[in-house]
Amino acid sequence: MSNSNSLSNNTGKNTFIPILIIAGLFFIFGFVTWINGALIPFMKTINELTSAQSYLVASASYISFVVMALPASYILNKIGYRKGMSLGLFIMAVGALVFIPAAEARTYWVFLSGIFIQGMGMTLLQTASNPYITILGPIESAAKRIAIMGIANKVAGALGSLIFGAILLSGIDSVKDRLSTVSLVEKGHLLDTMADSVVVPYVVMAVVLMVLGILIRKAPLPHVEAEPIEETRNGETSKTSIFQFPHLWLGVLTLFVYVGAEVIAGDTIIAYGISLGFPAADAKFFTTFTLLAMVATYGLGVFLIPKYINQAFALKASAVLGIVLTFCIVFTTGFVSIIFVAALGIANALVWPAVWPLTLKGLGKFTKTASALLIMAISGGAIIPPLYGKLVDSNKAELVAQGLSDAAATAESATSGYWILLPCYAIILYYALAGHKLGLKK
Repeated sequence: MSNSNSLSNNTGKNTFIPILIIAGLFFIFGFVTWINGALIPFMKTINELTSAQSYLVASASYISFVVMALPASYILNKIGYRKGMSLGLFIMAVGALVFIPAAEARTYWVFLSGIFIQGMGMTLLQTASNPYITILGPIESAAKRIAIMGIANKVAGALGSLIFGAILLSGIDSVKDRLSTVSLVEKGHLLDTMADSVVVPYVVMAVVLMVLGILIRKAPLPHVEAEPIEETRNGETSKTSIFQFPHLWLGVLTLFVYVGAEVIAGDTIIAYGISLGFPAADAKFFTTFTLLAMVATYGLGVFLIPKYINQAFALKASAVLGIVLTFCIVFTTGFVSIIFVAALGIANALVWPAVWPLTLKGLGKFTKTASALLIMAISGGAIIPPLYGKLVDSNKAELVAQGLSDAAATAESATSGYWILLPCYAIILYYALAGHKLGLKK
């Protein structure tokens, strides 16, 4: 019976080029994912939405991970990692092209459809790339490799947030001021013009994704397969069902609440800044603060893991910091509170790199299915941010009824909505302390 802690039979091979290629893929879906922070206030304005409705932008993106994850696992079993990555890029390109008719019609559900289709492509891409980078080398250093991927992902996210923030939010404050004073015809013209600003960037995005989809088919990516931590004499794992791994299911729950917390930290901070009275010209940079905090922490993780700290300790420290920062956010206001929201990037950065190897450890032939389940957990980004939006809306209604001004009620309700993060980090802390060890032999 083998007790090897390595998930890869390719440890001795040169992995530099494959790591570089996969980092490129993480850059791509980081860029696409983190422009949601700019899309949320943009969609709220052009489609005249409530806070809860505007956060369906995040829901449309992340709910696709529930719909597509298991089919993605089936597709990867049929065509392999490399072709699966290529197909994911093509699907993302199709989603980008949907933004053209969406802008012409200025119809919210069409925009959401394009975001959902892009999410389907990202699901396939993530279901392939995350386990691939995890099993490309020793399990002990998997968090280090994933942290490198995180740097690529969040640098792309920071660029995407800045670029699309500049494109989509330019002049949004003056447009919002004019909307209440102009006629219905002029109002429609203003909103149509604003909606058309998404066409060119999304056409460019579609072309780039299609080109990359072709190139990845020729990329020098070696074949990798996971190894079980337990084997019988004939080389097969002694486990017969995915339900025999309690640490996997707790890992799925942990990833679910983590993604929700990460999306709140990155996608609400622009809208939060605007609700506190900051102009959109300044607030558009706030998501970048969160992402830069994550990039810096990823770099620290690359240096520390596994030489100085292990993956479980990194997860514990992240959870505790997340709890502390949640209290700091809700008990402060103004730019200080925004800085604490951005600092959640530090708490969030090493959660994903730590949860993946801790969860996939010992799964052997179940790795692709387990990866699909973990990808489905990304749906936390579809469910938890709209809950934040509902908390904000309901709290605001109560405060206005109590006689508070609209501006003051908006700011206070947006701040108190961050209490939703507390149970998320509590679950992450439990998994770091005990959950990741359940069902595994000591």
